[in-house]
Amino acid sequence: MLEYKRIISLVPSLTELLFDLGLKEELAGRTRFCVHPENDVKEIEIIGGTKNPNIEKILELDPDFILANKEENRKEDIAELSKFVQVKVTDIDTINEALIAIHELGEIFGRQTEAEKIISETTGYLDQTSEFQPLRTAYFIWKDPWMTVGNDTYIHDVLESYRLKNIFSHEKRYPKTTLKEIAAKNPDLILLSSEPYPFKEKHIKEIQEVCPSAKIELVNGEWFSWYGSRMPKAFSWLNNWRAAI
Repeated sequence: MLEYKRIISLVPSLTELLFDLGLKEELAGRTRFCVHPENDVKEIEIIGGTKNPNIEKILELDPDFILANKEENRKEDIAELSKFVQVKVTDIDTINEALIAIHELGEIFGRQTEAEKIISETTGYLDQTSEFQPLRTAYFIWKDPWMTVGNDTYIHDVLESYRLKNIFSHEKRYPKTTLKEIAAKNPDLILLSSEPYPFKEKHIKEIQEVCPSAKIELVNGEWFSWYGSRMPKAFSWLNNWRAAI
């Protein structure tokens, strides 16, 4: 096992994981979207965004390992950085793939015990989801145009795991839709995520006009989209929330 001393993370949720694996001292850089853990992450150098990292600044930090993600980061940035530094590109579209990534990173960094603890806690919460009654659900991530999630996304897998039957499960990635289409599909539940679009109470009223029978809620997008060490916290919250709706 190689010992890495200068790690840069280009993936917000995996930056948090590195902290929880006990790698704060080894973390040399992160994106401006890496906001957790809130207090500790402020001490880490910002190297730009997920889609526009400052390559020159990254190389000046002299990293020996860069953590990236197929969806979060651009292919051309990964290719350029790979010329100089070892880059680990994660590809996470399901809960199981997230758990595998946690296990692999635990192995890479010699933090197997910490990684397995996160995995065990996550699966423990997931084991409690089978009792929930299914609800036909729409999950919005954007407005103008309205956008939702398809069947090959991590969010979709979280929804399905909590028996929230994604009414756009026939679509891929992040399809555009309309309120007219949503009304025709007549979902039981409509979820408005806090990220990337900051949905507010006024949007509930707008949708309720065309879907009067649907239950509509604002939800913390991190609970549905952040994989890594946030998963136990997310699934604990989701278990309690799901039992109440």
